[in-house]
Amino acid sequence: MKRNREQNKVRVGVVQLAPVLMDAEACLKKGLLYIEEAASKGCELVMFPEAYIPCYPKAITFGSVIGWRTPAGRRDWRRYYDNSVEVGSPIFNALAEAAAKYKVHLAMGCIERERGHGTLYCSMLFFGPDGEYLGRHRKLKPTAGERVVWGEGDASDLTVIDAPFGRYGAVICWENYMPLLRTAMYSKGIEIYLAPTADYRESWLCTARHIAREGGCFVLSANLCYKLSDYSSEIETRVDEADIPAGIINEAGSVTNGGSAIISPFGEYLAGPIYDSEEVLVADLDMNMLAEARIDFDPVGHYARPDIFKLYVNETPLNHVEFYSEKEKDI
Repeated sequence: MKRNREQNKVRVGVVQLAPVLMDAEACLKKGLLYIEEAASKGCELVMFPEAYIPCYPKAITFGSVIGWRTPAGRRDWRRYYDNSVEVGSPIFNALAEAAAKYKVHLAMGCIERERGHGTLYCSMLFFGPDGEYLGRHRKLKPTAGERVVWGEGDASDLTVIDAPFGRYGAVICWENYMPLLRTAMYSKGIEIYLAPTADYRESWLCTARHIAREGGCFVLSANLCYKLSDYSSEIETRVDEADIPAGIINEAGSVTNGGSAIISPFGEYLAGPIYDSEEVLVADLDMNMLAEARIDFDPVGHYARPDIFKLYVNETPLNHVEFYSEKEKDI
């Protein structure tokens, strides 16, 4: 799909909602309603938060400390694993069908795995308006305690999709603090920069606005919005409220209270930020703003200085096992 340069406007939808924690089927059912709502509002691109299916496991320890794991933690891990998404699975297929039914580009945050493998990845899956699977992005570097439960992606899926309305891709939460990763995405010509997150703080929105200004691109930031009361009693290793540091839970009882927003290439809010509510945030993007913003600053053009700085990106899939025959080996 190539950009139709005559299409200068596109309506986008950012979904802020609470997952049904550790329940992929229930997350799917709920998510489909929001896809329908976004489509009814005329959105051509619909984006969900980081790890929506089956949840971002905030305040869940998985019984892990340095040196051992608890039986309860292993049971919670198995529940998380069993509710993750495989490419080609029924949930994956249902997302593809929804994108086709509502004729939208769909960017879905999920926990993803490969059949027969034991590692989970924090991923964004992309589907086209015909239901075609357009690719994924796996988070390159999980942050802090995330490293216990998620593996690392590689540069083979730094996906940027050339849609009729513009080029879009995703960089997930704190991997946005990797300046070389941002540079790589800018070099791929990204115009609508998706920044799904689990960070609700003002400092995150400063980051999102900085990226918009730095990259001369639109930034869509989507976060979850849920409370401790949303956690099922079946999750054995969730942290009790009394053990959560002060300031983590707000006055409304939210563990994370959203802050989703849509930002212009000038770093200005087009919609949001919104807090403590589940809704579809909508904005019309004027793609003409891209060129208008980049006259000031282009990080991979007139501000790049390739005579001084050079970035090399290894896009080869990093498989630790490769199979070959003796005949191929001899060749």
